[in-house]
Amino acid sequence: MPDIVISEFMDEAAVASFDGGFSVLYDPGLVDRPDALQAALREARALIVRNRTRVTAPLLTAAPRLEAVGRLGVGLDNIDMAACRARGVQVFPATGANDLAVAEYAVAAALMLLRGAYHAGAAMLAGAWPRQDLIGREASGKTLGLVGFGGIARQVAARARALGMKVAACDPFVAAGDPAWQGVARHDGLESLLPACDVLSLHVPLTDGTRNLIDARALAALRPGAVLINTARGGVVDEAAVAESLRAGHLGGAALDVFTEEPLTATSAARFAGLANVILTPHIAGVTAEANVRVSALTAEQVRRALEERK
Repeated sequence: MPDIVISEFMDEAAVASFDGGFSVLYDPGLVDRPDALQAALREARALIVRNRTRVTAPLLTAAPRLEAVGRLGVGLDNIDMAACRARGVQVFPATGANDLAVAEYAVAAALMLLRGAYHAGAAMLAGAWPRQDLIGREASGKTLGLVGFGGIARQVAARARALGMKVAACDPFVAAGDPAWQGVARHDGLESLLPACDVLSLHVPLTDGTRNLIDARALAALRPGAVLINTARGGVVDEAAVAESLRAGHLGGAALDVFTEEPLTATSAARFAGLANVILTPHIAGVTAEANVRVSALTAEQVRRALEERK
């Protein structure tokens, strides 16, 4: 039986780094075969997952020898942290390893949505020349609002400021005197932040306090034509309200990389049908070739160290 079970895709060099010390079962398809995953964990000391594997209390019960869970990413909403603590199972997120990838996605999405000219290929190939319809907006001089001001948001802020954007943010967990606020307008909450935003980018975990944080009321508080970017967690946004605001013309665009239901169901997908000012991607903002190497290497190192310390 394996010491380490890896249930989702991981850089193969990082998987190979366990050779010689631990037996490993690397099967990215295990996430879709819960019975097989549970059976594989009977004797395992570590489990490595991304965001789709649900590390629940029953799964932990089926893995009595489990000592560590490596998370190939930073969000922990798919892991029952209380159950892990109760069983003495350490959880290791890959904090910081994919910050750059997410930040570049957010800035690129902001530029695409403000400019609005990048989906004209089909029309042009059909013989159209829609110049007047594609006169968009520049990012320079616009205000980017950040909900949450941790590592990823700070990377976004640095890149946005390099483009000439103004940056504002709110985060109750970052002290007012923190040097990170230099050059960033600090807001106490959404009430003052939202009306100041031309672009709103979300960088908060999914908790009871952030679920549906961006609802119809929050969207209405944004400047007309503002664009929304969500690379955080799907449940932070009321997707039906976003679609309605896009159709009404108040929200100028949206880039959604994360969703309440992943993959999208027929119902959730239908909300966005026919909308030209929306970018939908499959939870990929933090996954580039380079980020995958960094995330995988960090996770492998953390899990290996934890298991070696308990030998």
